[in-house]
Amino acid sequence: MSTAVSPLAPKSLTPMPVIDGVRLATASAGIKYKGRTDVMMMIFDEPAAVAGVFTRSRCPSAPVDFCRANLSNGTAKVLVVNSGNANAFTGKKGKEATTLTAETAAAAAGCGTGDVYLASTGVIGEPLDASKFAGVLADMAGQAKPDFWQDAAKAIMTTDTYPKVATRGATIDGVSVTLNGMAKGAGMIAPDMATMLSFIATDAAIAAPALQAMLSEGVGESFNAITIDSDTSTSDTVLVFATGKAPGQDRVTEPDDPRLDDFRAALHALMKDLALQIVRDGEGARKMVTVNVTGAESDRAAFEIARSIANSPLVKTAVAGEDANWGRVVMAVGKAGEKADRDRLAIWFGDIRVAFQGERDPDYSEEHASAVMRQDEITIRADLGIGDGQATVYTCDLTKEYVAINGDYRS
Repeated sequence: MSTAVSPLAPKSLTPMPVIDGVRLATASAGIKYKGRTDVMMMIFDEPAAVAGVFTRSRCPSAPVDFCRANLSNGTAKVLVVNSGNANAFTGKKGKEATTLTAETAAAAAGCGTGDVYLASTGVIGEPLDASKFAGVLADMAGQAKPDFWQDAAKAIMTTDTYPKVATRGATIDGVSVTLNGMAKGAGMIAPDMATMLSFIATDAAIAAPALQAMLSEGVGESFNAITIDSDTSTSDTVLVFATGKAPGQDRVTEPDDPRLDDFRAALHALMKDLALQIVRDGEGARKMVTVNVTGAESDRAAFEIARSIANSPLVKTAVAGEDANWGRVVMAVGKAGEKADRDRLAIWFGDIRVAFQGERDPDYSEEHASAVMRQDEITIRADLGIGDGQATVYTCDLTKEYVAINGDYRS
């Protein structure tokens, strides 16, 4: 884990309110890191409604398999997350580790294993010694407290340089509710369902199917619209829990109930906030990049082109070097495999149009374009000029530090 905080990190910690019915705790189990917490527990006073989305990797981790199997139950009593070991590609040992962890967590929370959710993040391929949880989970359940969000977010960090938290308020049929969330992620981040670990809790009274519909709807423009390095993790998990503890509520069961409009907007805003914090903490990142594609044949085509630009190592290294090399954007548009017309393509860096109608813009200024590239936050826009499709993908630059972090990740 890096000791230097990303220059793109928020300048101050977000004050996190209490969510009624949720308590949190952390512990040091010595899974990989020394001198820091590496286990987080989120425990619910009563079973909470739960919704989740997971990686579409064909090599998912054992905890992802475990959560998928439990999700149909629709309720959760406890979540246990560890950092330092992903418990992925660990075969029979991986399943045994999730079983032992779930049994230990269930005993600590006073529930069945069907109400337990697990997530692990860290090195792939190393067996996880779940016996290390046995001595800490019971104590964590007893010590858990509601005002512990910042510390909980720290415990799930790997190469992250700061804890990622966010909060929002909403109204459901005149009742005020709160949403809190945390996330971790800095590398192995690419859009494909969830793209890291994120856990959100609310005191709203919402049935699991309605919660699931809103979560699934929201990932497209948040967690699925970010990329650090084009690599989709084995462990990607986003879970949302609803305790129903805000007073004076009637439980909402249908996702299209108009009473959920404000909550849906707040949930999606919270998810986007956390997703952008991940981009700002991309491994070795010094610049945040927003890629806007307009005028494409369809929204889907626009997204594929935006992702091609955002994932291009040549585009990302040009940003790192503050080089206004718009030719690399042309390359990324052309290779995306979507309909494009070279002679209709226009490209902007910030507000500066650098290419137009198949050639360099007649008013192009290297000085002005380079000034944009020196900024900490940069917008690249490509207009295809052939349709109404549009999409936005968020990324960061690719620096020497990214190579250094990942070159010795296991050592």
